Amino acid sequence: LVPVWIPGFAEHFAGSKDPTATEGASNHPYHVPNINVNFAKVDLPVPVGFWRSVGHTHTGFVVESFIDELAHAAGQDPYQYRRELLDAHPRHLAVLDAVAKASDWGSPAPEGRARGIAVVESFGSYVAEVAEVSVEDGRPRVHKVWCAIDCGVVVNPAIVRAQMESGIVYGLTAGLYGEINIDKGRAVQGNFDTYRMLRMNESPEVEVLLMPSGDDPGGVGEPGTPPIIPAVTNAIFALTGQRVRDLPIRLT
Repeated sequence: LVPVWIPGFAEHFAGSKDPTATEGASNHPYHVPNINVNFAKVDLPVPVGFWRSVGHTHTGFVVESFIDELAHAAGQDPYQYRRELLDAHPRHLAVLDAVAKASDWGSPAPEGRARGIAVVESFGSYVAEVAEVSVEDGRPRVHKVWCAIDCGVVVNPAIVRAQMESGIVYGLTAGLYGEINIDKGRAVQGNFDTYRMLRMNESPEVEVLLMPSGDDPGGVGEPGTPPIIPAVTNAIFALTGQRVRDLPIRLT
């Protein structure tokens, strides 16, 4: 994507990786001794651009889904498993612990629901989220989201909360419905009558926790988005035993 939007990028990074393709994966925080990250550049026939959180959303989905799979394969709690692999990253641990406490992680969810957890650092901010989800007639419904953010020094708490809430809703739209189909070189979805978005009656209750910090300010416009999709899909697995590996979410 970058060469389309930033002139000279292709020449500058000739022969090397596009950082927006691997950010969040090549530098993930988990203590894993062996890691191999690859990507394939594809020349698309239609113009495309960045979206909210750039590469962190797709890499966050992959990394946090896989970590969750590893936790279950090891027979461990997904929250505790993450804690063990994040021992060298106190800011990740702080938001993870905060959101686990706020959501009463480990206690039984209401009947017919399950919780999923994810933590992603992006744009200098650390965000952990827990989603409480049910599945009704084969469709996931997100009832509540707990979100903890360490964005360094908080200048305006109301703006930070609003950005986390909006980033979560944006991510839910993408995860549940986001899709652009191309037919004969033209986008099928041309307006809001054909491109579905999360509506007010579908939006979950969102509780945002602001972590006290003296670190340099990080971003708040984008970091709320990456953790929400894996938090939801991890909850779906906990509830149904079905792993989601493609988006938008379609349950069988």
